[in-house]
Amino acid sequence: MTNDETRGWLLGLVGVAVFGLTLPMTRLATGSLDAPQLSPWFVTWARAAIAGGLSLAYLWATRSPWPQRAHRGPLALAVLGNVIGFPLLLGWALRHVTASHAAVFTALLPLATAAVAAWLLHQRARLGFWLFAGLGSALVMVYSLLRAHQMGQGFGLSWADTLLVGAVLAAALGYVGGTRVTPALGAERVISWVCALALPVTVPGALLTWPDHAVSASAWLGLAYVAVFSMWAGFFAWFRGLALGGALRVSQLQLLQPFISIAAAVPLLGERLDALTLVFSLAVVASVFVGRRLGATPASPSLPTTKALT
Repeated sequence: MTNDETRGWLLGLVGVAVFGLTLPMTRLATGSLDAPQLSPWFVTWARAAIAGGLSLAYLWATRSPWPQRAHRGPLALAVLGNVIGFPLLLGWALRHVTASHAAVFTALLPLATAAVAAWLLHQRARLGFWLFAGLGSALVMVYSLLRAHQMGQGFGLSWADTLLVGAVLAAALGYVGGTRVTPALGAERVISWVCALALPVTVPGALLTWPDHAVSASAWLGLAYVAVFSMWAGFFAWFRGLALGGALRVSQLQLLQPFISIAAAVPLLGERLDALTLVFSLAVVASVFVGRRLGATPASPSLPTTKALT
């Protein structure tokens, strides 16, 4: 392995670790239903507004040209999916479920992104991919049903789980929008333009939803993390790692992300590891791994980078 490949793996691991903390840090920011902290609305707007300010500084420092007219539609889709849809639905869901629980659902993001790409970008996928995509989805549904029964709610998809499914779909749509313009703009500039173009919405949104009650320091810390790292800075390590180490190889590190989320939730949130969550996390990640191996056909070269937009 060359020095560049080694650096690529290390930077990729840093990126995955950064994004793996997104779920517990979001839960820290929003609090639980019994002990609410920052509103999910405020977290959504504020994290993007802070990232947007950092993005403006980066775009100015790198003298980045304005996106062309053809880029605006895909960038708008990324704004709707990644800036608004994913964090908002995730934030409300995390008011009701643990970060470990949510990690089982978000483990499907790589397959969901590939499926949306096959649909919107007209990329063909082999039958094996769709079979394992269906298997992964079925595993998540079974997990949801078992968890609901375990909590005395009967067998049924809970409202929070519905929000998590919506968050995964929103993120996948946004990722594909960003993917379409990555070859023209460059990966780092895509996330920066996405955050910067959202500022006319996110800044007023943050001001209008500013908390009017006491909020713990840990909640503000959670917000600062998802704004600076999850929404912006983590991309630079991840994208550089993909470029140096090879996207196909380094992107496999994404499979560690759900387990990082589950492990981090123990010291950060006091969550307890349970066998049901660990078993289904392993099963879902295994289905993602095999599904990606059997997957798309030729996929867009920039598609693996889109998983980092969480």
